[in-house]
Amino acid sequence: MPAPDPDHPHVLVFDHPLIQHKLTWLREKSTSSRAFRALMYQIAGLMVFEVTRRFPTEPVEIETPLEGTTGTRLRGTITVVPVLRAGLGMAEGVMEVMPEARVGHLGLARDERTLLPKAYLNKLPRDLDAGPVILVDPMLATGGSAVAAMAMLREAGATDLRLMCLVAAPEGIARIRAVEPELPIYTAAIDRKLNERGFIVPGLGDAGDRLYGTV
Repeated sequence: MPAPDPDHPHVLVFDHPLIQHKLTWLREKSTSSRAFRALMYQIAGLMVFEVTRRFPTEPVEIETPLEGTTGTRLRGTITVVPVLRAGLGMAEGVMEVMPEARVGHLGLARDERTLLPKAYLNKLPRDLDAGPVILVDPMLATGGSAVAAMAMLREAGATDLRLMCLVAAPEGIARIRAVEPELPIYTAAIDRKLNERGFIVPGLGDAGDRLYGTV
């Protein structure tokens, strides 16, 4: 179970040994793109169990091969929204565990000069208020892309929203807290800081480039 970070309310950090083991390989600069994709996929699949822990459920009557019984099913429609392009690697891991979920897509590119996000794609389901929405982005760095994505999701009707990332910077967490003080943030690590280029350190580099071999 992720532990709440004492310095960052509503941020839950996964300290599970298997997740930390895989995250360490993900950080390693010699890890190939193929291995990087597999590790991101696997970590996201492990994290989603806790991210969904408080999803609403409802009882349902079913028939087993032996008798009738009462089971539990998720209530509402779940939507997973990766921030392109790096978020796709995590979304695939989430969908492996939860194939019944819908997938929306948000395309946000960071201007390397201003560090501000620019939207180039917004393809979302119409009824985002029909259930929980998981925003997926591997790196929470400056927080600009995450804040822009959350604004787009709120405008589209999302009411039950949470953010899932692999690595977060304190600056990004603070940026989100300024606009969404109680938004749940799930991460595998809170790193030290951002460098002068706006990259997380120690971080894991550019997740999109490493994911798709465009380093």
